[in-house]
Amino acid sequence: MKQASMAWLLAVTLLMPVLVAAAGLRIVGEHLPPASMMEGDVVVGRETAKVRDIMARAGIAYSIELLPWKRAYAQALREPDTCIFSTTRTQEREAQFRWIGPLNEAEWILYGLVEQHRTLHTLADARGLVIGTVLGDARDDYLRQRGLSVAPVTQEWLNPQKLLLGRIDLWAVSMAPGSKPFAGKEWQGKVEPLLTFNRVQTYLACNLKVPEAQAAAMQRAAAAMQRDASMLREHGR
Repeated sequence: MKQASMAWLLAVTLLMPVLVAAAGLRIVGEHLPPASMMEGDVVVGRETAKVRDIMARAGIAYSIELLPWKRAYAQALREPDTCIFSTTRTQEREAQFRWIGPLNEAEWILYGLVEQHRTLHTLADARGLVIGTVLGDARDDYLRQRGLSVAPVTQEWLNPQKLLLGRIDLWAVSMAPGSKPFAGKEWQGKVEPLLTFNRVQTYLACNLKVPEAQAAAMQRAAAAMQRDASMLREHGR
């Protein structure tokens, strides 16, 4: 009986890596239209589509969900087989993740109310003003490190509401160059860009315990996706 139990335990132990691999990766992000958002029960959006394309090309099973940013980021740091998108790659974060991408380029822009007629030439001009950020976001860290006053929230959509209500003076926004994320929003025409204060690249960032082979397959898929996009642009399609 003891030998049979030991044999059963050994079999289960040997199967565990297979079962874990079959479960796939857990991918988390935040609600940030048009990059990532819910459509019914499905996570969609511009950046979401890129992540799905990478996973399909790499042939890796996955699940995807949206959470408040700080919670999503903490889970990606803590939990094996977890990745987060879209994440700014910084020197401070470099050793904390396996980086897949880049997915996109982004500009960090300070927005203010049109009616206030503010002028900013450098970040120094924003000293003494309260800037709306997202808790745990790279923009929040960047501004804090430079001694600026920030008022973080858990989700990005709260910041434009606070700006319109006069609870913050500026809003630190990240957006792809040339994009128009405010189209159709209630604050369209009421806010204006005042200062572009950084340019970065964003990535899919995976927990360090994600197998190296999986990360490599995902990076090859991301590179192939970028080549395909470049070819389409070159041929005008």
